[in-house]
Amino acid sequence: MYRYDEFDRTLVAERVAVFRRQVERRLAGDLTEDQFKPLRLPNGLYLQLHAYMLRINVPYGCLSSRQLRKLAFIARRYDRNFGHFTTRQNIQFNWIRLDEAPDILAELAEVEMNTMQSSGNCVRNITADQFAGRARDEIEDPRPWCELIRQWSILHPEFGYLPRKFKIAVTGAASDRAAVRFHDVGLYLRRNADGVIGFEVIVGGGQGRTPFVGLTIREWLAKEDLFSYLEAILRTYNLGGRRDNPNKARIKIQVNALGIDEFRRLVDEEWVQIKASPLLNLDPAEVARIAAYFAPPAWEDLPEETATLDKLRKADPAFDAWYRTNIVGHRTPGYAIVNLSLKSPGIAPGDLTAEQMDRVADLADRFSLGELRVSHRQNLVYTDVRQKDLYELWTELARLSLATPNIGTLTDIVACPGLDFCTLANARAIPVAQDISRHFSNSADLQDIGELTINISGCMNACGHHHVGHIGILGVEKKGQEFYQLTLGGSSAEDAALGDRLGRAISADEVPAAIEALVARYKSLRSGDERFLDTFRRVGIEPFQEAVYGDAVALRCEVA
Repeated sequence: MYRYDEFDRTLVAERVAVFRRQVERRLAGDLTEDQFKPLRLPNGLYLQLHAYMLRINVPYGCLSSRQLRKLAFIARRYDRNFGHFTTRQNIQFNWIRLDEAPDILAELAEVEMNTMQSSGNCVRNITADQFAGRARDEIEDPRPWCELIRQWSILHPEFGYLPRKFKIAVTGAASDRAAVRFHDVGLYLRRNADGVIGFEVIVGGGQGRTPFVGLTIREWLAKEDLFSYLEAILRTYNLGGRRDNPNKARIKIQVNALGIDEFRRLVDEEWVQIKASPLLNLDPAEVARIAAYFAPPAWEDLPEETATLDKLRKADPAFDAWYRTNIVGHRTPGYAIVNLSLKSPGIAPGDLTAEQMDRVADLADRFSLGELRVSHRQNLVYTDVRQKDLYELWTELARLSLATPNIGTLTDIVACPGLDFCTLANARAIPVAQDISRHFSNSADLQDIGELTINISGCMNACGHHHVGHIGILGVEKKGQEFYQLTLGGSSAEDAALGDRLGRAISADEVPAAIEALVARYKSLRSGDERFLDTFRRVGIEPFQEAVYGDAVALRCEVA
């Protein structure tokens, strides 16, 4: 993992001191809330329905056990004993007192964490594949590039007040677990025809009110040109992005209005000027210095434990169910990647108590070389578990309610905080997720259904990424009541797609029955081991409309 150098420590310490003075001025009445807002947001502090919410960066999803213990301390001392992991690989605390916010930032600085640019119209937390550096299908670890981009973008003097927020994701794997086509800029590490690794650059992706799948602006970019090309994209956006309407200010609107060819022309025109200066050329020595922080750990020379694990799985069906869904192959023999589900039945997706944080940190030291990751689907990951330790680890996680065998299945639900916390939400998301998870709590049923993602958002801002769920659920408000609109067929993976609207919105009480009807129709239509998404793409939406609403002809008239 990356460790702060003297520049990082100085920057963070100075930032904490400045923010402390700003908070003191606000509490003294020297700043109004309108004056304070642009000062608190770049420090990750939001004013929500009931209290301030603090968003803490977890760069590219990497956490050490020491950092997680600090988060547990913050949950106990400054919040209500829990934290919420987000789809941006961050953690949020929802009950923060304003006068204590600077103290939290100082606590975070002790363990090399910060909140800088976790909000505001700037470059946000850089995200990556949660299996980075350990995945078998990876051509190169994206984390050094994430860190280089973080250092380049943090407090960048030209990009601190963009038209709107800006999100960058990087992946080095064949399977896209970083949702790169739904970011303002997505970077895929690719080999060109000569076998040289560079970047495919994708631009203009995003969700919210006007969702778009990102488009490839450059098929292959040399590594040394990364900063200059990113700077050209951001300059083009900064100059031409709309500032008159926040709903139309994201780069996706600019790219869609101009067309990818014209946007590419403008970026290339800017890039020619930037490349003439050596200031943004990446120094190979600096790249190597940063990459050294992410060198593989000292893995043991271990045999594969296939036979032993097969015996344990046959002897214990509960362990077998967990192994099949929550274990991923590791690049090194004798090791495994372990997913910790934060989606046990009835629990708010992504929530972890302070006690659980401490125990997860202890288990990380004991079983995973002191490291863990945050995933885009609001779960945690142990990256380096010896296969011979899997059964023992499973028993420990089960005691913490973190061994639910549901990763990638129907109850591995992504949900935003919704109307329970958020001032922007139209409807609740957490209770809907809880109802669905209770309704489908049988692991055998989940195994039979197979891969099926459900994403829930409490409003059109799409923080729950409902557009890309195989089943998406959007909360809407009608005459003061909460309703939910369903979409089908979304995907954030390499087969990226936006979901299609199923039909009229339904009440919260109707949602579990609707999901049950969709699943039943899928099971009646699937061919062999076909996934829900593949079945939907093969047969179309009408059979699923009939399953939920009955008369498809009447439905088509209503939708039209």
